[in-house]
Amino acid sequence: MPEYCVTGGTGFIASYLVKALLEKGQTVRTTVRDPGDVEKVGFLWELNGAKERLKIFRADLMVEGSFDEAIQGVVGVYHTASPVLVPYDNNVKATLIDPCAKGTLNVINSCSKATSVKRIVLTSSCSSIRYRYDAQQVSPLNESHWSDLDYCQRYNLWYAYAKTLAEKEAWKMAMEKGMDLVVVNPSFVVGPLLAPQPTSTLLLILAIIKGLKGEYPNTRVGFVHIDDVVAAHILAMEDKRASGRFICSSTVAHWSEIIEMLRAKYPSYPYENKCGSHKGDNNPHSMDTSKIAQLGFPAFKSLDQIFDDCIKSFQDKGFL
Repeated sequence: MPEYCVTGGTGFIASYLVKALLEKGQTVRTTVRDPGDVEKVGFLWELNGAKERLKIFRADLMVEGSFDEAIQGVVGVYHTASPVLVPYDNNVKATLIDPCAKGTLNVINSCSKATSVKRIVLTSSCSSIRYRYDAQQVSPLNESHWSDLDYCQRYNLWYAYAKTLAEKEAWKMAMEKGMDLVVVNPSFVVGPLLAPQPTSTLLLILAIIKGLKGEYPNTRVGFVHIDDVVAAHILAMEDKRASGRFICSSTVAHWSEIIEMLRAKYPSYPYENKCGSHKGDNNPHSMDTSKIAQLGFPAFKSLDQIFDDCIKSFQDKGFL
């Protein structure tokens, strides 16, 4: 049975990917910064099949060669490890841009040293597609579109800046090294909790529902269910026809519309009711997902289902 490596195993997408691969009977290696941190890593050992077929390795995005051991001997690498911006961080280069871009190059470099690796699937983001001055004019946006780095800088959209830069560098390096790279570009990923504590994206949703932030983001974005994101990654790895980039997104909505939808269904929570004033992130746009559909990918789950699953999980785990 071929082995696969998933980087950043405690992340939202990565942990679900590890779970799905183990359920398929595959042997999985995953990387974390500290395998001994039981609080963070413990839940991975609880997954079905983990005791028999999961191996956890230490690796750091910023340390060249630190992924070598985990990647040596595997047939495919899912590179999902990437920092998500901590709000109001002044040193955005060190905390976000470098780990995102350099980390991606470090992983591809380790893959190129391992002759066993047949394909790399990189988790990028719709953030590397949708930030453009002409987003509305050229919509629906497809895989040929790229975010404009100048636009990202102008509006302080540093996560998008980092993801765009990292993905462009990844394509360049994969070409140079002759690696088979396929990229999945998910929009805002939502779903039930797998780790004991919510990751950054789920913390944002929780804060909006509980009215803890003082405002909700002035953001219009595509949302997508974690199950669809995991399925898209596995398709990108296993389908020989898969190549290039794949948009993975359900419905585009403004946070105000999400709150309205949730308030109608779950009226007891003290949702945020003031919209943030940040500019540049609320462009009307839509996403064209016909490319992944051509590989037989089923219809994406609806906004209702995406958020119902998330909220039910928050309730079950005592966060709401």
